[in-house]
Amino acid sequence: MTETSIVLILFGSFLVLLVMGAPVTVSLGVAALASFLYLDQNPIKFVQIAFTSVGSFPLMALPAFILAGALMEASGISKRLVHLAESFAGPVTGGMSAAAVLACMFFGAISGSGPATTAAVGMLMIPAMVNRGYDKGYASAVTASSGGLGIVIPPSIPMVIFGISAIGMQVPPEAIARHGEFQSVSITKLFIAGFLPGMVLAGALMTLNYIRCKRAGYKGTAEGWDMGQIGRAFKDGFWSVLAPLVILGGIYSGFFTPTESAIVAIFYTLFIGLFVHRELGWKDISRSLETTTWLSGRVLLILFTATVFGRLLVENQIPAIVAESMLSLTDNVYFIWLLIIAFLLFVGMFMETLAAIMILTPVLLPVTYNLGIDPVHFGIVMVCSLSIGFATPPLGENLFVASGISDTSLEEVTAKALPFALVSALGVVIIAFVPEIALFLPRLFGY
Repeated sequence: MTETSIVLILFGSFLVLLVMGAPVTVSLGVAALASFLYLDQNPIKFVQIAFTSVGSFPLMALPAFILAGALMEASGISKRLVHLAESFAGPVTGGMSAAAVLACMFFGAISGSGPATTAAVGMLMIPAMVNRGYDKGYASAVTASSGGLGIVIPPSIPMVIFGISAIGMQVPPEAIARHGEFQSVSITKLFIAGFLPGMVLAGALMTLNYIRCKRAGYKGTAEGWDMGQIGRAFKDGFWSVLAPLVILGGIYSGFFTPTESAIVAIFYTLFIGLFVHRELGWKDISRSLETTTWLSGRVLLILFTATVFGRLLVENQIPAIVAESMLSLTDNVYFIWLLIIAFLLFVGMFMETLAAIMILTPVLLPVTYNLGIDPVHFGIVMVCSLSIGFATPPLGENLFVASGISDTSLEEVTAKALPFALVSALGVVIIAFVPEIALFLPRLFGY
């Protein structure tokens, strides 16, 4: 029984099922079960691994952040954050579309989801951009492309999943012998590390947006900045601005863990929605709980099957073989980074982000260990690379959301989003080649 046979059965059945149109969860589960039967192992082990995959304390943050994001949208917090970003547009060329990028950063700091960020910001900003003379396709494209910031700016659901995947992994002894001990992975460290890379990607999007808007003639207001309007938007959104500050400030200061910060966010949102904004009703709370249940169940099903899939890879030494194969090509860290990023960009076009992280972390992390790459740095690059997949076809969830909001053809939105995907990919390469972008803040805060 060779490793080749396992790879053929595991990946072969997985890919065949995907091509047939089966959901990712079903494809992963059936492929893993087929491999168990081939290896003549008791299928009850499948259930045991799946059950233990959801027993970690950090995973509690997942439904909590989903609920916090749903409540913030229902309580008017996200709406006020978008209005505040919009008030900063002023006379700047492409100011409204730059405000959309800014709004996605704000909402990403409370949602942790790409499609949720695109939907929340797009509902308000796409019509506002169209009213200012923007082409509907372009307005949709810039919003869809910026929505990916929702999983890079902390808190981030994919970072939680990467942290859970990486925490239990053993560092190869040869990597320790070559590079010494590696820093431990923690979700808190990942959250802190994601802030500056998120700024780099947002800066890349804003730079290209300025160039494209200048060519298209999308100018700002002739009156200049309205300080009164900015002041009113800030006053109205004061408690909304405090939401990401409370969440991130508590994590960065070490006052509470990411899991605890999600619970704090829920209670903060309930208090603001019920007693300050007074826009949150019992029906809204019920709808938010329903959304959380549906999304959490969907994510956990992927987590069940992807964990078993990943365990089979590790037990059969597949990651070590992949690492050895890549390192036999070259030991140049920059070339390996380019290969990894190109591979992740390709995977992100076809596979859901959380499933990709669960499957590929056990495969690619040993490669980076052997090159002496910090696992937190790798995790940030992985999440940034996969975030671009939200705005690239054929999967491109953000493209579907933005297209639906603006009632524009998917082909038009996609064509105008591809330049943003290219500049985001260049941003990811910079983040990979300059580790301090990801590691500076964790070191500053003593992690």
